[in-house]
Amino acid sequence: MVNHRQNRILILLFVGVFMGSLDISIVGPALPSIQTYFTVNDRMLSWVFTIYILFFMLGTPVMAKLSDIYGRKAIYLLDILLFTIGSLLTITSFSFEMLLFGRAIQGLGAGGIFPVANAFIGDIFPPEKRGGALGILSSVWGWSSVMGPILGGVLLQYGWQWLFIINLPITITVIVLSLKILPGGERNNNVTFDWWGVLVLGLLVTFLAYGINQINTDTFLTSLLSVDVFPYLLLAVALLPILWKIEKKAQDPLIQVDLFKSREVKLVNSIMVGTGLVQAATVFIPAFIIVALAFSSTGASLMLIPVVLTMAVGAPVVGKLLDKFGSRNIMLIGSLIMASGLLIAGIFARDFYLLILAGVLIGVGMSTTIGSPPRYIMLVETPPRERASGQALLNIITSAGQLVGGALVGAFIGSYNGQLMGYQYAYLFIGLVAIVMAILAVGLKSRKEQIEAAM
Repeated sequence: MVNHRQNRILILLFVGVFMGSLDISIVGPALPSIQTYFTVNDRMLSWVFTIYILFFMLGTPVMAKLSDIYGRKAIYLLDILLFTIGSLLTITSFSFEMLLFGRAIQGLGAGGIFPVANAFIGDIFPPEKRGGALGILSSVWGWSSVMGPILGGVLLQYGWQWLFIINLPITITVIVLSLKILPGGERNNNVTFDWWGVLVLGLLVTFLAYGINQINTDTFLTSLLSVDVFPYLLLAVALLPILWKIEKKAQDPLIQVDLFKSREVKLVNSIMVGTGLVQAATVFIPAFIIVALAFSSTGASLMLIPVVLTMAVGAPVVGKLLDKFGSRNIMLIGSLIMASGLLIAGIFARDFYLLILAGVLIGVGMSTTIGSPPRYIMLVETPPRERASGQALLNIITSAGQLVGGALVGAFIGSYNGQLMGYQYAYLFIGLVAIVMAILAVGLKSRKEQIEAAM
């Protein structure tokens, strides 16, 4: 009976996380239609992605902290409701600004879904079953990456709005079932909300995202030092120590900086910076394939399938292996496999079959470093009442890695005017990052030490 209840909760959480992650990839095929509909330029159009990630990044710690105060169920429902409202605003947009506002509300809600869902796993599942459950949730990112562009392409023939209309029946179903299935949580009146932390974090990620978005990779150094980029990046860097100081002094900080006292937390979050860089690098795979193999845009996009399909299949398998072998072994081997895939892509850029192999290896590696192992580590290292905040920390660090990684890979490409050598150097560099990730993984706790810490 207990297992049946756990499975129902896991399925419900899976659907919620899937919905939030799907809206990152499903919008890709609609971008040309949205651009034509609102008559905006390419740089403005990129904000359809950027503003979603920006508010996803902000919503993650905010919603996680609120769930520690008001309970998981209430905030999970709030996240789904915000996502629904954002979808409605996007569907009914009469201006590009309204569309971006809707995407921002969507991102705010989606940002809270994943850490709160992971915290539910820590609350409901015993330690010996958490790895498998987290693996199933983590597989969402692979499946949504596969299905998003395909589903988007099918729905686009009815109008770009249908990419967001499809969210509505799903969100309504999730809300109804959540009210019936999810366990209620008690309000923790001893926890206060960190408003200063929210304000400074919001400004920091906004300046960072805007500065990176304005970089022109064709003239990277000149662009980096321009008034459209450098002041915003400088402000973001200057706000970082201010945010740290605020969070250190806060009674109940938005970001649990005290968790960094744990050597394990320092290591896993350092690894997650690299994970974000690798994720950003995979975005450039279709462009890489077009330059390397002269494929069409459609054919080049299909070259992502080995990566995302392997992630989708690998994540639940990794979750099962995690319960047997522990995070250290899984992340060490996974990082090395990922590094080999990135290095193969960089060295053998013109070999179709080796690029397929590289995609598979990258997917296997990503299923270990973005999936359940780091989530499990944070569940073990975080006090029960701060589990959602601990999961949020991972998301923030990974998102920061993605923002920096996108600019970094773009810099390599721009430095060589979009030629193949720029892509090769980019993937070789990210391959070296993956090797550093493997070295860091050596320092993680063994399976036996993890079990003892979880008891």
